[in-house]
Amino acid sequence: MFNYQFENPEFLWGLLVMPLLAFWFWYKRAKLSPELRYPGTEFLARGQGNLLSYLRHLLPTLRIFAIGLAIVGLARPRTAEEQSKSKDLEGIDIIMALDVSASMLSQDLRPNRLEATKEVASDFINDRPNDRIGLAVYAGESFTQTPLTSDHKVLKNALLELKYGLIEDGTAIGMGLATAVNRLKESTAKSKVIILLTDGENNRGEIAPLTAAQLAQEFKIRVYTIGVGTKGQARSPVAYLPNGSFRYGYVPVNIDEKLLKKIADLTGGRYFRATDNKKLEEIYKEIDSLEKTKLQEMKFYTYDEKFTGFVLWALGLFCGELLLRYTLLKSFV
Repeated sequence: MFNYQFENPEFLWGLLVMPLLAFWFWYKRAKLSPELRYPGTEFLARGQGNLLSYLRHLLPTLRIFAIGLAIVGLARPRTAEEQSKSKDLEGIDIIMALDVSASMLSQDLRPNRLEATKEVASDFINDRPNDRIGLAVYAGESFTQTPLTSDHKVLKNALLELKYGLIEDGTAIGMGLATAVNRLKESTAKSKVIILLTDGENNRGEIAPLTAAQLAQEFKIRVYTIGVGTKGQARSPVAYLPNGSFRYGYVPVNIDEKLLKKIADLTGGRYFRATDNKKLEEIYKEIDSLEKTKLQEMKFYTYDEKFTGFVLWALGLFCGELLLRYTLLKSFV
């Protein structure tokens, strides 16, 4: 009953008279059936202790419960099943353009820049269930890892598979940005966003970063740029060992912040600098808050009326009380 809603709850005030009814029936029974004590008449006491004499107390109880159930029935109890449907009022399409060059293996972020980025980007995807998101990667060149999709499970699997060595090494920021723009230019979404992440300076590629930024501006695409790397020096790959793994050493962290700021300003976005894991996580959360999807939620309710059951039980108890009163317990009333 705690899950019930009552369409006419004012009738429930009637339950307050039930204690008064109980007192009235008790008082009436005591007045009509005075108790007389006879010394030495144990057989009379045993006669009053039979089953029927006890059952006579059942009659007012049945009457009170019948009245209570009828009152609850009049209050129209019912259960409600809620269904909701969301309508996207301002869809957002997002392309994440990630640098996968060798310098992304630097260990100033834990365990390295690339793995930290993958983890935070996966959380970002989880927080945007209503958006289409795609993934572009770049190093010395660029390609689309995952086109725009609402299947975020596929997207996150593709993100987990990212590693160094998929493409020729280098940092072609312009190519990475141009690939992302190419994926968004035909989008019909009201808001189009690129999150461009890099840890270095543009040193490869046939398209200049600012040229790609102008293309983004032409197609009304906002670009949020993120520079990843501590200030100073970082433990980074510097050479190959004979077994094919990297030899690490400390090298200066050089991020072209001036270029990344220009790209963001030109397209109406913002530039961020992530010097550690926590800062990178905060940046993605801030971008998430800046690009909120507007939804309209419509709720539908299905009601199941329960008053019939209460009324039938009340009627059954009332009929049972009358049947006992005028048949089996007739001599006791």
